[in-house]
Amino acid sequence: MNSHFLLRVLIKGVSLFLIINFLVILLPEGFGGLSLYNWVFEGRQRLPFGEDSEHSYNLSLYDLDAMFASHEINATTKKDDDFRVFIVGDSSVWGTLLTPEETLAGLLNESDFSHCEDLDFEFYNLGYPTISLTKDLLVMDYALQYEPDLIIWLVTLDAFPKEKQLSSPIVGNNSERVKRLIEKYNLPLDSSDPVLMEGSLWDKTLLGRRRSLADLVRLQIFGILWSATGIDQTYPEDYLRAQTDLSADNLYQGSEGPILDEQFLSFEVLTAGMEFAEDIPVLLVNEPILISKGENSDVRYNFLYPIWAYDSWRQLMVEKSKEKQWNYLDLWNLVPVDEFTNSAIHLTPEGEALLANRIGQTVIDSYCDR
Repeated sequence: MNSHFLLRVLIKGVSLFLIINFLVILLPEGFGGLSLYNWVFEGRQRLPFGEDSEHSYNLSLYDLDAMFASHEINATTKKDDDFRVFIVGDSSVWGTLLTPEETLAGLLNESDFSHCEDLDFEFYNLGYPTISLTKDLLVMDYALQYEPDLIIWLVTLDAFPKEKQLSSPIVGNNSERVKRLIEKYNLPLDSSDPVLMEGSLWDKTLLGRRRSLADLVRLQIFGILWSATGIDQTYPEDYLRAQTDLSADNLYQGSEGPILDEQFLSFEVLTAGMEFAEDIPVLLVNEPILISKGENSDVRYNFLYPIWAYDSWRQLMVEKSKEKQWNYLDLWNLVPVDEFTNSAIHLTPEGEALLANRIGQTVIDSYCDR
């Protein structure tokens, strides 16, 4: 075997790799749809998210194709008598410190609210940690391909400030999709924001996508461990409880009120989410918050919200819902203070059960002939 032959083999090998490397550019959505979930092992009951992969058999990745391919929603085609209910929102919907069965979707699926005479309700947990209306709109827009019959959208004031709309990593890492949403709904968001900068041509090659490919492989490996254990987040034996003794600080996002400026909030994004699919109803829910009875509870409801700001926002929500005839359910004070865990919006299993009972009854009353 002479050196000329080896050189030709090397040149051909390198050339073939370069061709494959750049041909990947023609695959705009990447490889995320390739998944062992719902085939070799069951689909996950919530979208993948994790900051402690070693103990939770989960990870955060931002490829929507891969995220939804790993979810149980991708398991089967819709049947005629299926009534699919997608539950969208932040980490409280996803279920921080809750097992999948203890989440809002998990409880509803195992309750008397899961069926009526002619409908079988299937509740799907499409919540995702981080608080942003634009993040929720991105998830809902992608989920339309799975044919929802109803979307339940849980929101809270902290999802509304305009400065938070592009701050979620999943938003910045899906810049093309987000820019299409901005253009389609004429949203007052800056599509030239550096957070939404598109990658270079090289970033779209095989080598440029090596991180996303590695995450995809890791997600499949974690699927084996997750399906064997059911663990998809860490459950510490002890954790810091949400504050009930609060600061006397009256500021919210730099303002001291007494009225919340509507121009400061992203009601345009909320409107887009409520009306983006004319034939799919959306139940808008103001999710429960912790209402402290501790120090300075006359100034703040909790660590997140001074009373003036939250009350002002609630009034705006009522006015907008009446004006636009939205189906709006205000459950802000449904859950007692002792049924919150590590934040002002994360519930205990008992608190989650209160929420599931109220929302389930609303769904049954609206869609079942009883």
